[in-house]
Amino acid sequence: MSGLSIFRRLTSTTKCVTKVVLNSCKAPASFFHSSPDSTVEVHSEEQEVVIALGSNVGDRLNNFDEALQLMRRSGIDIRRHGCLYETEPAYVTDQPRFLNSAIRGVTKLGPHELLDVLKKIEKDMGRTDGIRYGPRPIDLDILLYGRYRITSDRLIIPHERIWERPFVMAPLVDLLGSDLNSDVVACWHSLSIHPGGIFESWEKLGGQSLIGKDGMKRVLPVGKSLWDWSRKTSVMGILNVTPDSFSDGGKYQSVQDAVSQARLMISQGADIIDIGAQSTRPMASKISPEEELERLIPVLEAILKMPEAEGKFMSVDTFYSKVASEAVSKGAHFVNDVSGGHLDSKMLDVVAGLKVPYITMHMRGNPSTMQNSENLEYDDVCKDVAAELCMRARDAELSGIPAWKVIIDPGIGFSKKTEHNLDILMGLPTIRKEIARKSLAVSHVPLLIGPSRKRFLGDICSHSAASDRDPATVASVTTGVLGGANIVRVHNVRDNVDAVRLCDAVLERRTSLA
Repeated sequence: MSGLSIFRRLTSTTKCVTKVVLNSCKAPASFFHSSPDSTVEVHSEEQEVVIALGSNVGDRLNNFDEALQLMRRSGIDIRRHGCLYETEPAYVTDQPRFLNSAIRGVTKLGPHELLDVLKKIEKDMGRTDGIRYGPRPIDLDILLYGRYRITSDRLIIPHERIWERPFVMAPLVDLLGSDLNSDVVACWHSLSIHPGGIFESWEKLGGQSLIGKDGMKRVLPVGKSLWDWSRKTSVMGILNVTPDSFSDGGKYQSVQDAVSQARLMISQGADIIDIGAQSTRPMASKISPEEELERLIPVLEAILKMPEAEGKFMSVDTFYSKVASEAVSKGAHFVNDVSGGHLDSKMLDVVAGLKVPYITMHMRGNPSTMQNSENLEYDDVCKDVAAELCMRARDAELSGIPAWKVIIDPGIGFSKKTEHNLDILMGLPTIRKEIARKSLAVSHVPLLIGPSRKRFLGDICSHSAASDRDPATVASVTTGVLGGANIVRVHNVRDNVDAVRLCDAVLERRTSLA
């Protein structure tokens, strides 16, 4: 669509009689991949847009979910999500805390058509005229529209106060990658009030140093609660109710034994119990969803009835969508999928509908083929794992699982040789940095590692029995947490709780001295 066509659409879709000023952006040469004098043109009717979301009235999480659904139905194809932030109110401070995020998508709606659609969604969701900057069930603002700067009496793009608001800038930055991979993004940077683009504007406000303070927390929704997962390293206790898992197969097949083990792990400090009813060890035999459910559900229901389980999270370790759906209906909080949606084509759509956090892990092939030679070929294991994890997170987003509900796992022991596992343990910062090149949001999500009692530890320490690998597990967990892991999945909860507490203390001390 030409600039003139955009202008005609602008004036035809608004009742305003004042002049509409629309400028196609001409970005500085440093932001473009083309020649320094390039002027960006519009080549299709679809425009890439950024829309901010805020809510501080009613069920804020449900408000976000409903708004996303209504936007999709209204002609906005959502492609990316920022992280989720709980923030102190600005301007009018005597009101509840806000949830804030932003989405990036494409639409054929003209800018004023888009504005009208968003205003209708706000109205349909119960927003009324009230105090400016006051409480509202949903607030939807157009931050950026295509390559254009737009000024009318109804709409100013970029949003006029975007550069002074950390609660807007943080999720906006999340929607970008550290690499400038499109001319649209280059234009967005050029619209910043600072010569260094959006990233400089964010740094001028304080950047990442703002996150985690009382006024602004990055959170992950679990049920009706908001989990501040960066506050401390979380310990996920492994509960295998299988006859053939590599470490503890057959030990917890009865409901009574499984409940006793869950109670023990909680008493030792586990934050999450991860229940698996199908072995994913190398060459494990595959069972049906029905058999997996027969093992899983009685144990899950019994654990959830324990008084000790109050305030703890339950995760189901499965690659079957049917198992995930049934487990969540019974009270599971997370879906932990070793295949990242690759072993069940329905998984991502089902999890999107369940509205629960999704742990997507890196693995090539399946448990029977993951250690085949072709699945062990890497040019650079950290960079390759990061690229593949980023693709899985993107698939999840396109299926309707927001980035703020994603947890990533580099898959230690899955499709990896010993040296690959060591490289990953040492290279967690590299994995985050590589993911950030394409998606800063995904680079900021919780990172889980699961080295517990894995064979590579036995190979290095000469322990053939998995139960003898706990000291090596503690060492690997320590390495991972100091490198940025947020969740550790382990068999021996007691020893690893102590390890992560020490790591957290070291990291806190390091920060205080910086």
